[in-house]
Amino acid sequence: MAYVLSLFDAAREGRTGELVPALEAGVPVNLTNGKGDTLLILASYHQHEDTVAALLEAGADPDRVNDNGQTALMSAVFRGHEAIVRRLLAAGASQTAGAHSAVDFARVFERTDLIPVLEEHAGR
Repeated sequence: MAYVLSLFDAAREGRTGELVPALEAGVPVNLTNGKGDTLLILASYHQHEDTVAALLEAGADPDRVNDNGQTALMSAVFRGHEAIVRRLLAAGASQTAGAHSAVDFARVFERTDLIPVLEEHAGR
């Protein structure tokens, strides 16, 4: 159990070099914690772009929803990290997966600077 918890810490802290070998050894890329957070959601929320890229490359599902109805895209929008938002959208993240749309999330949390980025990818 300690090993699994350390993987969530690695995602939170951007320790990509620890995550990639674990995934290559067979750890499920869409592993979730007790709150339904995936490694990708945690890396997105904590603004670790390299970790997000590695998880997407390993096949992480950008549309997995945690227990609060949030996705990795919503986490990146909430934190205002445009590069991660763009990376998730390029990987096919849905703007409507989860409890709210990404645009609604941007409005509620006053991340209106991201609305043009989201609109640029609408319907893709």
